[in-house]
Amino acid sequence: MTGYDSSRPRIAAILGPTNTGKTHYAMDRLMAHRSGMIGFPLRLLARENYDRVVRLRGAAQVALVTGEEKIIPPSPRYFICTVEAMPLDRPVAFLAVDEIQMCADPERGHVFTDRLLHARGISETLFLGSDTMRGLISRLIPGVEIQTRPRLSQLSFAGSKKLTRLPRRTAVVAFSAADVYAIADMVRRHRGGAAVVLGALSPRTRNAQVEMYQSGEVDFLVATDAIGMGLNMDIDHVAFAQTVKFDGAAPRHLSAAEVGQIAGRAGRAMNDGTFGTTADASGFDAEVIERVESHDFRAVRGLFWRNRVLKFQSIEVLLQSLLVPPPGAEFLRARRADDVVALETLTRDDGVAARAKHPDRVRLLWDVCQIPDFQKIMPEAHSRLLRRLFLYLTEDAGVIPDAFLGRHLARIDRTDGDIVHLSQRIAQIRVWTTVANHAGWVSDTKHWRECTRQIEDRLSDALHDRLTQKFVDRRTAILLSRLKGQSTLEATVTPNGDVHIEGQRVGRIEGLGFIAELDGASDQAEKVVAIAASKALRGEIAARAQALSIAPDATFSLSDAGDVAWHGTPVAHLIAGASRLKPRVEVLSNDLLDEHLIDLVRTRVQGWVESQVHGVLRPLATLAEAELTGLIRGIAFRLVEAGGTVRRGALGGDLAHVTDEDRKAMGKLGVRFGVETVYLPDMLKPAAQRLLLILTAIDRKVDDVAAFVASHSPLTPGQVSFPLAEGVTAEWVELQGYRVFDRRAARVDMLERFAAEVRRFLRDEALTTKVDSTQPKAKAAADATVGAIAEAAGEAAQLTLDVVVAEDAVSAVIEASAVLPAEGGDVVAVVAEAVPVASEDAPAEPEKPAAPQGAKILPPALMSLLGVGADDTRAILSTLGYRVTDAREGLAVQPKKNPKKRFSGPKRPPQAEATTPHVEGDVAAPRAERPARSDRPKRTDRPQRSGEQADRPRGPRSENRGPRPENRGPRPDVRHESAKPARRNEVDPDSPFAVLKNWGKAKTES
Repeated sequence: MTGYDSSRPRIAAILGPTNTGKTHYAMDRLMAHRSGMIGFPLRLLARENYDRVVRLRGAAQVALVTGEEKIIPPSPRYFICTVEAMPLDRPVAFLAVDEIQMCADPERGHVFTDRLLHARGISETLFLGSDTMRGLISRLIPGVEIQTRPRLSQLSFAGSKKLTRLPRRTAVVAFSAADVYAIADMVRRHRGGAAVVLGALSPRTRNAQVEMYQSGEVDFLVATDAIGMGLNMDIDHVAFAQTVKFDGAAPRHLSAAEVGQIAGRAGRAMNDGTFGTTADASGFDAEVIERVESHDFRAVRGLFWRNRVLKFQSIEVLLQSLLVPPPGAEFLRARRADDVVALETLTRDDGVAARAKHPDRVRLLWDVCQIPDFQKIMPEAHSRLLRRLFLYLTEDAGVIPDAFLGRHLARIDRTDGDIVHLSQRIAQIRVWTTVANHAGWVSDTKHWRECTRQIEDRLSDALHDRLTQKFVDRRTAILLSRLKGQSTLEATVTPNGDVHIEGQRVGRIEGLGFIAELDGASDQAEKVVAIAASKALRGEIAARAQALSIAPDATFSLSDAGDVAWHGTPVAHLIAGASRLKPRVEVLSNDLLDEHLIDLVRTRVQGWVESQVHGVLRPLATLAEAELTGLIRGIAFRLVEAGGTVRRGALGGDLAHVTDEDRKAMGKLGVRFGVETVYLPDMLKPAAQRLLLILTAIDRKVDDVAAFVASHSPLTPGQVSFPLAEGVTAEWVELQGYRVFDRRAARVDMLERFAAEVRRFLRDEALTTKVDSTQPKAKAAADATVGAIAEAAGEAAQLTLDVVVAEDAVSAVIEASAVLPAEGGDVVAVVAEAVPVASEDAPAEPEKPAAPQGAKILPPALMSLLGVGADDTRAILSTLGYRVTDAREGLAVQPKKNPKKRFSGPKRPPQAEATTPHVEGDVAAPRAERPARSDRPKRTDRPQRSGEQADRPRGPRSENRGPRPENRGPRPDVRHESAKPARRNEVDPDSPFAVLKNWGKAKTES
């Protein structure tokens, strides 16, 4: 190779791996000269170093020249350029080209080769790059000075790591925008967020993303191999998510030199770095790893070359000059670049060919063809745009019309849409920025250059925002940066409990706990928020714990799940303790409470729970703590274990030995001895039933207490009776004071009332529950209407009325009477239309037999005591020992079969016991069937017992009482009011008998 001027002053090649300070050295040499120029492989690097020189020398002394952007002050001393845009016709004292190993790049290598061979500074020329260029540079540039710089830190292989296990300050590398975005999204979900760097980003967007990483807002960077070109950042580890790259022709594995160039970004200055693989990337060969760690790469054997001496006599001549073969074995023919493809396409256009007849027009066409296809669209589409521009430039005006340029810019100047749309618009505006920066192509170069720059800035800012929103958890980033500073975090709590830390809403305080607002954020975000909350909210939580420790009882409540809430928010839950009535309190897990505060909360909640047990379950707690002896101590124990209700039959013969004194003692404790049940009436209140069920479920360690309580409780608190759902056992229902008959539960107090009323009814005694035997007003009115209709219509109407089902058709008959004709008319038709007539084809129900002799028909009012129908009433009566028969008149009831003594106190002498027909728990035979008693005179002056006194068992006859009169007559029917206890005017709304009083009133009023 000939023609090189070796007489020029210093020409040096500064070679070596990454992190050797080559670029820093070149920039220092640049500013040491009176003038200088340096070319970078990327517009991003050019802009970064332009800003650096401007800070040191001022904007008036520095020019920025790239293919898309030109900032040229009147008298600049320093030119910062991309390699393709270097103005080589301007002489400078110093000239440098960075990343000179790009000469071996198939697409852009011919440009770097041209600069290597022809770009020179007057005083000094530097070429910066990899040591792989040592041999070719030595052969092609006689007298060149070659310096090799060692790496300042170590680079070692760290193997493969999962994406979720990558260390902080990691750069993840992929080779397409789609892959970069997918990886960044995964990093956000698992690690809090990532900055994104691609070569297609505008310098403004790229700098904003890099700054976010450099400032520590995010700990991860996801980028293409563009970071291998001189981007200096604080990266500790480089992880390759892909090891295969599409080079424009076919996919291929990365060479060792390429891996070293990218991986070398890990470690800066004296900090060591590591590299490895992640995601689904295949591993590196052992040879590649060894070469990267030792920076021993194969030398470059050939440089891509394209003829720089172009001829513009015609398009054909220009194409021929572009196809001149390389001059030596060191050079390789460059690929058909985009500009050559565009020229070949436009040559076939007749309009273009007709105008490109002169050398100046051919040169203009070549300049137009060199507008890059930033959009990476189909070559034909890009060629159509270039054709339009060339035609405008060759018209009379010689410039691109403002209206044409304005329409295209208006379509681009929009910041809506997602990342893809904004990226496409940035690529489009880069084309028009290149056009606007060509001198003489537009009418007002300064105006359109500023216009395109502003649009690019707006799009860049919008793209940065979209990237940040999509790939960065901003809240986590801010909190993380504050935590790293170890400064006090500023936290505020709004009145509704929302928590803001450093201006970011992180969650809310409920009770004594902090609930983070994550919204699907990453694992990293959850940890950061928890740490920030722990530092910022300890004082607030401590103050709340102190307030709870002195809070009144009204601020606490107990849920069906056994959780104790303060102001409606759970702060603790109950667990099994020494007994059912003594549960223990466990404060809900809370990292913001220390041991002292936990003890404070536990003590206060435990005190409230004990007060609830002794208040709501007072009868049971009192009975459990009563000092009883003898037989009643065992009965009390059984009663407490059963929750306050025990069947008399379950107590066996113990009741027969209970003395009057024992009964009085138990009565003072609230125990009532009923016909069928021994129970505590106050334990039948809904609040007591609910609390007892919750405590029992906790004591027996039921898994889901809330679901269990819901399934075993009455639909309505305090319900008289209710059907049992599937899977509900009788044991748990009877615990709440109910007695189970088949699959229906009846409350024991109402069951006792029902049993007592049945006994009185069978004795021919008046009921304490008033039974209204008169016809309801509606039915009486219907009967009167029926009579009037029959009288007016004669036999025909009577035949129709015979088919009326009395109670179901009452309203229909009344309505029919309202529309009867005044005189005569078809009365039968009117009534027949209003009243449903039984179908002749319907099967007749079998006729029920008459009531058996000695049986009585049970009044419906008695059924209403338990709120049940005939079937359930039959089951209940049968269980109680009565004989029940379905009769045509209703349920026929006869006295109990095989009556047995349930409770009679101490035994009487044999003769007295044999002649006494009535004992507690039995149903006496009707009075007409009782045998005459001749052993003592009948007393007529004793008032008849009523209510509970009538059912009280009679004790043994006192010895000092005289013989009973033989002429004792029947008991008078008149009851003595003086014998009745005084009634209270007010009824306890929680009393299980409140419903009876209201029911009696309702029946009387109806």
